[in-house]
Order: sequence, then structure tokens, then C-alpha cells
Amino acid sequence: MPKQKAKITKTAEKEDITAKKVVPKRPENELEKLVRRFVEYTEIERGRSRLTTRNYIHYLRRFANFAAGQGVTKPEQIDLELVRQYRLAINRWQDQRTGKGLKQITQNYHVIALRGFLKYLAKYDYKTLASEKIELPKVTQRQVEFLEPDEVGRLIDATDSEPEEILRLRDRAILELLFSTGMRVSELCSVRRDMINTKRNEFTVRGKGEKLRMIFISDSAAA
Repeated sequence: MPKQKAKITKTAEKEDITAKKVVPKRPENELEKLVRRFVEYTEIERGRSRLTTRNYIHYLRRFANFAAGQGVTKPEQIDLELVRQYRLAINRWQDQRTGKGLKQITQNYHVIALRGFLKYLAKYDYKTLASEKIELPKVTQRQVEFLEPDEVGRLIDATDSEPEEILRLRDRAILELLFSTGMRVSELCSVRRDMINTKRNEFTVRGKGEKLRMIFISDSAAA
């Protein structure tokens, strides 16, 4: 699975257009049952986060519903032509309110989920399209913008305007930790006091992909 799978995030959810509409009222066909089993597999055996699992459900239900509309209800019926038509459909889709379509990276998330599903089917000996036959288009990398040291300093010093000392110290500690360690906000929110080794100024966080990593507190942040 490409690294981009780890980027299936809230951005995709904001562009969710059918998650609440695609739940079939009719009995599940074979393909839809396999989608459900695959999602359960990613959650239980692969340890994917709830957010990732929820997005897999959305992407693959969308594919299964599109496939059903084309008369495809079994894994052996999936071919490159069906995938081509599906990718055209999501590329041409436009929000009725805003007129905006899906971003290229969001379209890629759909394809990444589909490739993962096809790999799962192959692993369990279902006859279907080989996942490696589906290619991902290149996505232009976002330009990363950095704050200059003096800008960071001004942002941290802005906490001095807080009249309550406890809040002022809290805000300064948060900013110092974020800038000196490179932590994600979600990681910082999960930190408890008993997790921090105050003698060595370090602690462990569980980040994306449920991976553990060590965080070292700088002298300025520890102060």
C-alpha cells in the first residue's frame, strides 16, 4: 500500500458527498459483503484508526454502489474498464451547492482504498483485477511554508498578554512544545503529566499509524 494511505484524513471527509446516502436498503450483494469484511479486516487485523476505517467505508461503498449501477456485483467482474469509468465519474462529480469537484488527492484516496481492497481479495484467493494494474496519477506536492525564528518568538511572546498566569503559562508551554519538538496537536492533546519523565525531559507519544516515538523537551520548553 502506498504511503499516501496514511493521509486519509478529515480533508477527505469534508468532501464526503455520499457517505450518508450510499448505505444500501436492498440486501447486500457479494461485492458489498466483501467490502464490509475488508473494512473489518483493516480495523481488527491491520489496526487502522477509526478515522481511516470510516473513510475506507465511504470510499469503497461509493465504488460498490457505482459498480452495482454498472451491473457488477461480484469481484471477478471488476476490470480495468469499470475502474476507468469509476475514476471518470468521481473526477467529473461536482457539488450542487458550490460547483466544486473532488480534489485530485481525494480522488487518489478513493483509488488507494480500492487497490487495498483488491489486494485483500487476492490474498484470500478471490478472482479479481490485480491491484498493481491500477496506477495513481502524480499529485503536485504542496509548498511548505515555514515561520522565521523571529515570527515564532513573537507568537510565543504574545502569550504574555494573557492576564491569568495559569493560562499564560499553559499557552506558552503548549507553543514551546509544539515548535521545539515538531509534535502534532493531536499528539500533544493525548499527553498526560504522568507520561513525562521530568528528570530526562522526555516522553513517548503514539502518532499516525499507531506508531510510538520519543519526544525530547527542549530547555526552553522545560523552563
